[in-house]
Amino acid sequence: MSSAVRLIRGTRLTKAVDYAYAAEVDASVRSLWLAGACPLDEQGRTVAVGDYEGQAHQVMRNLITALEDAGAALTDIARTTVYVASGRQADLGRVWSVYRAYMGEHDAPSTLLGVAVLGYEDQLVEVEAVAVLPA
Repeated sequence: MSSAVRLIRGTRLTKAVDYAYAAEVDASVRSLWLAGACPLDEQGRTVAVGDYEGQAHQVMRNLITALEDAGAALTDIARTTVYVASGRQADLGRVWSVYRAYMGEHDAPSTLLGVAVLGYEDQLVEVEAVAVLPA
């Protein structure tokens, strides 16, 4: 599947980050604005309570499913926001490691945030995304 997204890695900003600084879409495209993927199972229960990595895996599996239902893949993502219900950088880092493992070489621009609380009972992780596909 060919992606309409071209990731841009500038030469004037640090290379010490594991994501592209920008994503460009210069084509007639179909845009997907995905709701935040949450760590819920098929019955709507929060999985892996208290486990940042476990919830991050479920979130990414749910994100992949939502993308597939729209005919897209992780490589079509132009941008994400990763939310972690924690004020500790170590927790954010654990979630980021899982997220990056799923994204592989497609290091789309992303923002990683520590937040006070997320919407579901016992929820620690959420990832929202924008994807772009050729028209």
